[in-house]
Amino acid sequence: MKATKRFIFQSLLWIIIWLVLWITQSFDFGFFRENLLSLIFQILLLAGLIYFAAPKLLFKKKYLLFMLFGLAAIVLGSYISSSLFSLPPPRMPPRMPGAENLINRVPRGGAPSKFLIHFLLLAVSAVLGTFLETLFYAQKKEEETIKNNNERLATELKLLKSQINPHFLFNTLNNIYALSAISATKTQESISYLANMLRYVLYDCEQAFVPLTKEISYIENYIKLFTTKSSKKYPITTTYEIGSKGILIAPMLVIPFVENAFKHSNIEKVTGTFLNIKVISKIDEIYFEVENSKSELVENKDKVGGIGLENVKKRLAILYPNKHELTIENLPERFKVSLKLNL
Repeated sequence: MKATKRFIFQSLLWIIIWLVLWITQSFDFGFFRENLLSLIFQILLLAGLIYFAAPKLLFKKKYLLFMLFGLAAIVLGSYISSSLFSLPPPRMPPRMPGAENLINRVPRGGAPSKFLIHFLLLAVSAVLGTFLETLFYAQKKEEETIKNNNERLATELKLLKSQINPHFLFNTLNNIYALSAISATKTQESISYLANMLRYVLYDCEQAFVPLTKEISYIENYIKLFTTKSSKKYPITTTYEIGSKGILIAPMLVIPFVENAFKHSNIEKVTGTFLNIKVISKIDEIYFEVENSKSELVENKDKVGGIGLENVKKRLAILYPNKHELTIENLPERFKVSLKLNL
């Protein structure tokens, strides 16, 4: 709630208090007219206390200083208000006939002074107004925190995506470059697969979530791009069980796992290697699994995992907080990643 709206709201609250006092005076317009200046003065005093002192002292955790300043302002304001403006005590009901014979005296201690009445009104209003302003301040801080977190997460996601794309292009262009020296026909096919992949990366990945089928299509194009460079049969097994085409997933979420599997399995050079990819989806769940053999040649050259896997972990923490289970098994002869997403 903006400061202007808060001021109007609390001013209306203070006016209501005075209207209640006016009603207790049996709608005496003289009472209302004589105390109009007092009403305006006290509203301005409370506004200064709530909108100046509270942000400068209370919200900066200077509690004692705020209490002393507030008490001094209320005492001084009560003195000025009660001295310069009229606030007559409440009217007493008319006496009944014969009431003279009853005990008719002012209670011990006398009637409340005008200063005390003004002090109590200001004190109650100040406490209530400060309480409301504290609630508004807490709500505003919470909204700012949420906004800042959303902006931070959006910026981090853009950065993570920008890390994905160059990595993908570097690997793919290397493959096409090697293929161009072997077959022009296969080079054309590879460029077609690459075009499909780029379309997904450049356009679909701009969305927060994409159909799971598009992520799988990217994986299929990746596999075709990899296997096109040779006529031999690669030990790659894929299993897709898609329960519904409407299931969505964060784009490029599992691709680094696939890239990592191809990179470290060394299936194009070493016999006895393997690479298995599995995607199973239900209405409220996605299960992804990729398992590959490990080659000592690649293992000694580059550590398994790297930037791609760390990237995915960060994105999972942002996009699926407390809604994912990531398991990584790094054994001497194989590397397995299992990811379960709760939608």
